[in-house]
Amino acid sequence: MNRVWVYQADRFLSDSEVAAITTELNSFVNSWTAHGSELAGKATVRDRLFIILEVDESQAGVTGCSIDKSVNFLKSLGTTFNVDFFDRMKVSFRSDDGIVQLVNRVQFESLIQEGSVHADTIVFNNIIQNSDELATKWEIPFKDSWHSKVF
Repeated sequence: MNRVWVYQADRFLSDSEVAAITTELNSFVNSWTAHGSELAGKATVRDRLFIILEVDESQAGVTGCSIDKSVNFLKSLGTTFNVDFFDRMKVSFRSDDGIVQLVNRVQFESLIQEGSVHADTIVFNNIIQNSDELATKWEIPFKDSWHSKVF
């Protein structure tokens, strides 16, 4: 099972940004270490909105220093591409037609009140921690998410 971090951009990325960011991510992951040991990591950009970092800790475990390296890398990537991967004021979900949407918290609350976001709306749970959760608990119905307790 891999350790996972999900970073959500504060806006959708263009196709050219996805290509450039993917190149940067691959370069970072190939040189990512923990106390001198190479980490078996991989990174992907999904839906032009999410960066997903994964590490197979059976080869080498992640340390505080290696996590700091990834956070600093994501911050510098954000500066380069004028995007914030640490903005927690945006909520992502799939509209009824399956399209990924990104709105601020006030807009999300309005969408709930008007019924556009409902119990079965798929929301993204970006606080997952491993590959099993990525497969089963990342995209979940609003009614089963932490969002339903906050909104």
